[in-house]
Amino acid sequence: MVKAVFNWSGGKDSALALWRAQCSGDYDIVALLTTVNRDTRRSTMHSIPMPLLERQAMCIGLPLYAVDLTPKGGMSDYGQAMEDAVAHFKSLGVTHFIFGDIFLHDVRSYRISHLAPYGISVVEPLWDMSSSQVMDEFLGSALETVVVTTNADVLGSEWIGRHIDRAFVDSLPHGVDPCGENGEYHTFCYDGPIFRTPVSFTLGVPFIESFPVRHDDGTEHRYSYWFAGLDA
Repeated sequence: MVKAVFNWSGGKDSALALWRAQCSGDYDIVALLTTVNRDTRRSTMHSIPMPLLERQAMCIGLPLYAVDLTPKGGMSDYGQAMEDAVAHFKSLGVTHFIFGDIFLHDVRSYRISHLAPYGISVVEPLWDMSSSQVMDEFLGSALETVVVTTNADVLGSEWIGRHIDRAFVDSLPHGVDPCGENGEYHTFCYDGPIFRTPVSFTLGVPFIESFPVRHDDGTEHRYSYWFAGLDA
């Protein structure tokens, strides 16, 4: 087996990719790596608080390695933080980084181009599957997941707290990716075959926040998201 780090988001695709990697028997996974907002101490996008990320890792049985990111920092901030993480894990003999991407080619290309110079290979257990295939496999995996973030332009607050099951998938509005691969929603995984014991958590009252995002062409758009107020 080769030594690997699993890049952990805390959500359903990440959990399914981890399960696949574990079942393959090809990897000695030494840690879960996650990116965290330095100020809020919550994971990026999924907004999972550090105590719950640590609880997930404990229930999985792997150490958590948190990469602190500067709020509103750019790709250079992310790149430097990841370089430091790569250097750390290279010193431990890690040769592979595992991700839960499905079909976002620009994201995969970015990962490969930035990790290859360090001799790190990118592994994508779910790569090139359709969202429907991934969702079907997820629903058959016994992994348990709840919606904790939605893009407010697509899914309202009533979707917060819903569990991912066939009824959830069948009720998604037309045009919404079943796996939320275009950022429509994000999840928190709390039980299933990757966990030794279920992860206890609480959901607060949903709240909305807006963030300005500047695109490569110089234009700026404000995005609004509903959050679950997820807590330990």
